[in-house]
Amino acid sequence: MNLRWRIAQFFEIRWWQRYLGKYDKSAYLDWKRHYWQSFLEKSGLVVPPNAVVLDVGCGPAGIFMVLDTQTVDALDPLLARYEKKLSHFRRADYPRVRFFDAPLETFFPNRKYDFVFCLNALNHVADLPRCLERLAALVKPNGIIALSIDAHHRAWLKHLFRLVPADVLHPHQYDLAEYRAMLERQGFTIKQTLLVKKGLVFDYQLLVAENS
Repeated sequence: MNLRWRIAQFFEIRWWQRYLGKYDKSAYLDWKRHYWQSFLEKSGLVVPPNAVVLDVGCGPAGIFMVLDTQTVDALDPLLARYEKKLSHFRRADYPRVRFFDAPLETFFPNRKYDFVFCLNALNHVADLPRCLERLAALVKPNGIIALSIDAHHRAWLKHLFRLVPADVLHPHQYDLAEYRAMLERQGFTIKQTLLVKKGLVFDYQLLVAENS
């Protein structure tokens, strides 16, 4: 894995320690469940009860928290460190979820998925082209991927951030059109684009696509 990605991972766990250090575990997890339920409602995403689902880059409190009637796998290379350093995450709290401590680039499970969530994770990977290939391979034909990213809306800042690692947590700096094109090159058909949150530097965008 490349140096910029390793640096990003180093700072990622420290960001979570600082952030979660301010919150009581029970109160934070209750808030996060409400956040994910609201996210699904606002985006119009309906995950059938019998769906096989993958939460890519799930972090310590991913959308796996609210998928109680689905078959769920959750993937993140930092899971062991989250469990060791963050009191807010314990695998035992989610007995229905299969957790995998691995980067997406080397994830070869024994099944494909009806629905893949990759939420605020693609910016963080080491090998972006390889990860896009893996996502395409993991989604069943006619399956759905929900991909959220921090997308640049100012070209000059995008190019500046590529040259100078001012955004240390995100090794990849692209705009919305570029992310759409990446999915389409992998055979996905974009079904929905939703602006989740407007920002000064990035817009938090959600792309929903079907593997055609």
